[in-house]
Amino acid sequence: MTNLDTIDLKLLEILQTNSKINVKALAADLKLTKTPIYERIKRYEKEGIIKKYVAILNSKILDNGMVVFCSVSLENQKLPGIELFSAAVKEIPEIIECYLMGGANDFLLKVVVKDLAAYHQFSSGKLAALPNVSQIKSTFVLNEVKRTNVVPLF
Repeated sequence: MTNLDTIDLKLLEILQTNSKINVKALAADLKLTKTPIYERIKRYEKEGIIKKYVAILNSKILDNGMVVFCSVSLENQKLPGIELFSAAVKEIPEIIECYLMGGANDFLLKVVVKDLAAYHQFSSGKLAALPNVSQIKSTFVLNEVKRTNVVPLF
């Protein structure tokens, strides 16, 4: 990891909570001029520390359906099968997060669908049809207690 000083950490913390804050306000908060703030942000972008800027939508206002976590086990855990499954998952918009896991299941997926009927169609029509899928276990979210994109900086 890049060496980050205390100013870097504070700047990244601020940007994680409000990426639209202007450089003038950042400079005032950090007691610096605009130029070093701007240069640091450009460095973060160049080095890949900042991957991209996005809008986080409020799914409750949009009535964007239900969230389901799916634990997926593969028929075999050989690298070609894992890579084939991974590539297929990237093409399915309902899957918003996917993690290769160690332990009881091979993958953990975070899925967003409109409702239970849509999930049934998704799981049987899309997910179960993916290469190398052996078993799918679904857990349905009842209430979102905490959700953040802020990465703790140590």
